[in-house]
Amino acid sequence: MTGQIVFLMFFGAAAIWFGVVVFRTHSMVRSALALLFSQTAIGAMFLVMQAEFLGVLQIMMMATEMSVMAIFMVMFMMDPGGLVEMDMTHQKKLSLAAGAIGGGTAFALSLQVDWGPTAGAVPDAAAQTRDLGLELLGRSMLIFESAGVTILTAMVAATAVAIAPTGKADIK
Repeated sequence: MTGQIVFLMFFGAAAIWFGVVVFRTHSMVRSALALLFSQTAIGAMFLVMQAEFLGVLQIMMMATEMSVMAIFMVMFMMDPGGLVEMDMTHQKKLSLAAGAIGGGTAFALSLQVDWGPTAGAVPDAAAQTRDLGLELLGRSMLIFESAGVTILTAMVAATAVAIAPTGKADIK
């Protein structure tokens, strides 16, 4: 067993463990931090698989997102500290059943899939980068362009809403 597989198993187990902690904790802030750790472990898995860009992007994006989410939870919750225990689960039996059915279905489907070439047939890094570029600039280009325009529109709209209107009385 290579070191890469050992680290993948370690970070995979950490991601699953912290994912379980998200739903087992009774604090929204602790839940947000557990989700941050879970997503960071997934970013570390990308790094172990030598997908440095995806790994760093995952870690940076999740660190920012979860930090902002925790801050907003502390600001807007009735408990200012956000650490008082609370029951965040609803419909427990239905949720457990749906999770078990979904997990079992995903596992069964994973056994039926042809996962592609064997380890010796994997293209080199340059060929993988070329294939990724063709995919992103080919059939997925419209999706990325649409997402970019949508995000830009949201940022402009958020800025316009956040800026206080100034009237003639405010001008000196």
